[in-house]
Amino acid sequence: MDVLFVLGGLVGLVIGGEFVVRGAVAIARSFRVSPMVIGLTLVGFGTSLPELVTSVQAAIAGSPGIAVGNVVGSNIANILLILGAAALLAPIRVLPAAFRRDGSVLVAATLICLGFILWGSLGVWAGVIFLACLAGYLGTTFYWESRHHSPAANVYEHEAETLPAMPPGRLFSFGILIAGLAVTVVGARFLVEGAIGLAQGFGVSETLIGVTIVAIGTSLPELVTSVIAARKGESDVALGNIIGSNIFNIFGILGVTAAIHPLDVPPEIAGFDIWVMVAATAVLLITAVSGWLLTRSEGGAMVAAYLTYLAYLGFSAGA
Repeated sequence: MDVLFVLGGLVGLVIGGEFVVRGAVAIARSFRVSPMVIGLTLVGFGTSLPELVTSVQAAIAGSPGIAVGNVVGSNIANILLILGAAALLAPIRVLPAAFRRDGSVLVAATLICLGFILWGSLGVWAGVIFLACLAGYLGTTFYWESRHHSPAANVYEHEAETLPAMPPGRLFSFGILIAGLAVTVVGARFLVEGAIGLAQGFGVSETLIGVTIVAIGTSLPELVTSVIAARKGESDVALGNIIGSNIFNIFGILGVTAAIHPLDVPPEIAGFDIWVMVAATAVLLITAVSGWLLTRSEGGAMVAAYLTYLAYLGFSAGA
């Protein structure tokens, strides 16, 4: 039953998240919201929605290992597994101007997250700080791009343009949005309950389940978006999607979760997983600026590093 709960929850998260993004984007388009704003906000938020709902429900259920591990594990998977897989399909071109700004924000977000994780707890004030950082990032980016339209704006616009059009009608789009939210909430509930049951059944920590099964499952929207973009030759969209998602994961998901329900950081995350996330972010930074291209060989190395990470976790759990 726990396995069925997890699988059913993941399916619900993927379908619900897709409905939310399509419904919200259709409504935004009907009000003539610019593609840049859609790509900057709705796409990034939509692909991170499964992580958000899952982490909040896990925190309320008293499972900080799943709540925090979901975010840390998702950021690791986004870079090493998903971006690596996308680079294996097609080399990813890096736009220097876009990466210098958004990559710098990702590095800052990662270091701020590291500081709070090592502090040992994520309280209400941590949530407020994270959300303030997210609002500052979005506001500054929109202000700058609306006046200069740098290459970064093209990335956001491409992200919005990759989404298929919905049938006309705001009422229909609103219905799709509400249905997607409902399916996402139910899916997250199943996923959290199944994850807790699996941890208890196999005698492993909830943190291990959080940084692996839950994190990979909630990252499926990013996987689909990035792989499709890579196959279409829109590599800048794949990279921008991952960077934006990781920023949203830290500032948005941890921010909302901590503001709603303060969390104690599990020692496994503070002692190991957060450092893997920092290392993965450093790998992304180094590979991106070296020739401004993520090659197939670098993508293969990222995927191999992620598989090694999973193997280490499995070995440690069985030891």
